[in-house]
Amino acid sequence: MELQGRVDTLKREGLGLVAVSYDPVPVLADFAARRGITFPLLSDHGSAVIKQYGILNTTVAPTSTNYGIPHPGTFIVDAKGVVTSRHFEAAYQERDTITSVLVKLGTKMDLPATKIAARNLTVTTFVSDAVAAPGTHFSLVVDVAPGPRVHVYAPGVTGYRPIAVEVQPQPGLVVREPVFPKAEDYFFKPLNEHVQVLQRPFRIVQDLEIDPSPEAAAALKDKTDMAIAGTLAYQACDDKMCFTPQSVPLRWTIGLRALDRDRANPRH
Repeated sequence: MELQGRVDTLKREGLGLVAVSYDPVPVLADFAARRGITFPLLSDHGSAVIKQYGILNTTVAPTSTNYGIPHPGTFIVDAKGVVTSRHFEAAYQERDTITSVLVKLGTKMDLPATKIAARNLTVTTFVSDAVAAPGTHFSLVVDVAPGPRVHVYAPGVTGYRPIAVEVQPQPGLVVREPVFPKAEDYFFKPLNEHVQVLQRPFRIVQDLEIDPSPEAAAALKDKTDMAIAGTLAYQACDDKMCFTPQSVPLRWTIGLRALDRDRANPRH
């Protein structure tokens, strides 16, 4: 289970972990025993808490055996019990991994990474998770450190090549919009212009999903991993001049696994 594998990481970040489910206690106890779960699994009888938080999945009919499930997601709560962020998906088949949530929050992760010395900047990139199942949302992380007095152009800038992460499409892979940090205004004195730039070390998070559709299942049949290719495109300038646009090839690999559909042993 992905959450169990990140318990130590969460502890290092000063975070605890609790999972809430509409499943009854015997089902959760059986699941925890079979999967070696060491963090609390809480049974929300009648989905009372799920309803209070407004996350009941109303697309599931009351007559369904799945009625009572929430929209899948994660709340981050501080020591005072205040929700500081939430990460949710509409479809019950889809899940964010806890690591993908942490990288969005800027957490430094001890994960295998590739470092690239590109022109005018350094790129460190990694994938948030080693393995994903159909419906799993995971992240490609691109940490960029511009050189001294160097800036790159933010998304949406015209007249220059704005920074962009582009992932090559392939069957079984859903590519979502990348998330960039907030840009800052820069006055470029040689041209007497104001532009939106990124000039401090920053992180780009590109969310992806293993497509849970039946068509994708056929395309991914018997595959144990997926190679993902992309590029980082940008144009850098310093306080005196602009340099030619660049395109840096990027590569990642994610392992593939089947969904764990066993909620409990048949006796439950």
